[in-house]
Amino acid sequence: MSENRLILVGGGSSSGKSYVTAAVIKRIGEENITRITMDDYYKDQSDMPLEDRYSVNYDHPKAFDWPLMRRQIQALKDGKTIEKPIYDFVQLTRSSATETIVPKKLIVVEGIMALVDGQMRGLGDLRVFISASAERRFLRRLIRDRRERGRKFENIVNQYFNTVQPMYEEIVKPSSNYADLIINNDGVENLAIDVLTNVFREELDIATNGLRKPRVLDDEFSDAILSEVFNEK
Repeated sequence: MSENRLILVGGGSSSGKSYVTAAVIKRIGEENITRITMDDYYKDQSDMPLEDRYSVNYDHPKAFDWPLMRRQIQALKDGKTIEKPIYDFVQLTRSSATETIVPKKLIVVEGIMALVDGQMRGLGDLRVFISASAERRFLRRLIRDRRERGRKFENIVNQYFNTVQPMYEEIVKPSSNYADLIINNDGVENLAIDVLTNVFREELDIATNGLRKPRVLDDEFSDAILSEVFNEK
């Protein structure tokens, strides 16, 4: 029996999660994939003055509306349409508008916290971590925030070194330990898109045909080996 498959794509800010994921979806076909960005699940801050919103740590789990996110992702897995919130990165709060999201065979959720929350990881069928150096992530973020979000250079630099990079080291990077697949995206000439395309196609095949390949279990810590080591004769 076929089922919707949830793929979680985590990694540091500006590691290339959105770029790589979008490129893979273009190759496979948008008709097969529903894509969600976790950024839209930042908490509503309309009750706060704009100047206070700039001081919020957006790279900490507390900045996200986890209950809403979990409910809506579970609904998509169950084949239900949702009304996803939209986040306004200029006003730094949730927009009054929502976006209707229809579930497809593959549901891809990407964001810095994709692998941080245990309940979210439990929903995922595949967990991917996109890796990139701090230098490259900083330059990508600088370009993005200037071009797309109109941020001032001083604000971008202060935010990166005060919260983005420290939270990456403390929270985001350790979440890579939960990944089924870690992909390096630290340059122009790499195989990140090719590798992820093949992995997505395999997940799509499972979602379409219900075919599952048996997982290969490492016997490094099997009962037999542990018994041999720890049982005194």
